[in-house]
Parts: sequence; C-alpha cells; structure tokens
Amino acid sequence: MILMHKLPAALYHVLLTLWVGGLWTIGYLVAPVLFASLDDRQLAGGVAGKLFALIGWVGLGCAAYLLAFLVWRWRRAVWRQAGWWLALAMAVLTVVSLFGIQPWMAQLKIEALPQDVMASALRDRFVFWHGVSSVLYLAQSLLGLWLVVGDQMSGIRHQ
Repeated sequence: MILMHKLPAALYHVLLTLWVGGLWTIGYLVAPVLFASLDDRQLAGGVAGKLFALIGWVGLGCAAYLLAFLVWRWRRAVWRQAGWWLALAMAVLTVVSLFGIQPWMAQLKIEALPQDVMASALRDRFVFWHGVSSVLYLAQSLLGLWLVVGDQMSGIRHQ
C-alpha cells in the first residue's frame, strides 16, 4: 500500500529525469557528435532534427504528467509553486518549437531542394530560425535544470 502511495511521485521524478536528461543529452552531446563525426552535414542535420522532434514529443508527454501531478499534489496552491510554472514554460517552449519552428525549418529545406538549404538563397532565413530554435532550446534546458535542482532543494519529496 505504501508503494502505491509513492508511485505517482516516483513517476514524476522518472519523467522529469527523462525529459530534462533527454534535452541535455540530445542537444549538448549527441547533436555535436553527429556534426563532428559525419562528413555529410545535411545528413547530420537530418538526424539531429529527428532527434529534436523525438525529444519534443517525449517532452509533451512528460509535461502532461508533470503538470497533472503537480495540480493533483498542490490543488489550488499549484499557482504558487515554481515547479508548476517552470514545467509549464518548458511545455510552451516545446510546443512553439515542435509545431512552429521545426516545421518552418523543414519547409525551408524542402523549398531549397535540390540544393542544401545552406547553399541556397534561403540560407539566411534558415540560419535565423535555427538561431531562434537554439535560443529556445537553451532556455528550455536551463528551465529544466532549474526545475530539477529546485525540486531537490525544496524537498519536494511528495509524500
């Protein structure tokens, strides 16, 4: 019975770890290694883009549970919890990236065909949106770090 009582909090921590760990792993380890290891930058970018989309979908699933859990845990007081706002901000950034910026960048790549977008007249637009995407990803990564560290420091053990 005790285990069942602690299961929702344990799942919260597992999903938080999955989401934030995935962001950091893909963005700051895997993607740079792809570009450093593959001679074909177009292939590296394609694989990295698929990984960023994947962690976006993982993030949406994790965010849904995290936000629901925090509402269940804190009820009306959820609005006063930093963790709620951090998770919500991360979710919003995920939605903007996944449904706004990533499709726009993919469209620019398609419009540039048969050329690589970086060798086309669309290069400047692609570089701009890639920069916006990178800044949002960094913000999401830092919010995730803040959420993990804040979670541990506040003692949110979720009895």
